Amino acid sequence: MIRTEQHTYVKQVDGRGVVHVDDLYATDPQDLWEAVTDPARLAQWLVTVTGDLRVGGEITTAFTSGAQDPARITACEPPRRLVVEFAEGDDEATTIEATLTPEAGGTRLVVEEGGFDLDRAPFHEAGWGVHLDDLAAHLRGEECEPWKPRWEARLQRARL
Repeated sequence: MIRTEQHTYVKQVDGRGVVHVDDLYATDPQDLWEAVTDPARLAQWLVTVTGDLRVGGEITTAFTSGAQDPARITACEPPRRLVVEFAEGDDEATTIEATLTPEAGGTRLVVEEGGFDLDRAPFHEAGWGVHLDDLAAHLRGEECEPWKPRWEARLQRARL
């Protein structure tokens, strides 16, 4: 088994939305760290990344969902924490923080993305659910299924 049940929720911080997702993966911290930071591995399940891949570095991202955004790496503490800021405009700037923690049975990945309008929360919640499904498939050595139909199904559930 590669993972347990995914936990996802949305919260409000300073009037902005924050999506929290966490999952336990049956792999060691180094393997999971490489899956979430190595450009070649990231491109297989989440995003193509180009640019200056160090703290303070400016990068360009092209997500499997189709979103393309400039970003900046603001923290990188291998193999446990990565923070990336996306500047999509003053009202749409978001921050993604990924934290890895070893646990019995594997490594827990917690991802929080925050800074978006609350009415956009279902879109972000559905997206991260699909992204972590794709991470699990990647860790199993499987191809990811088409993104959009799974996102639309999760979006429908998130809006209920």
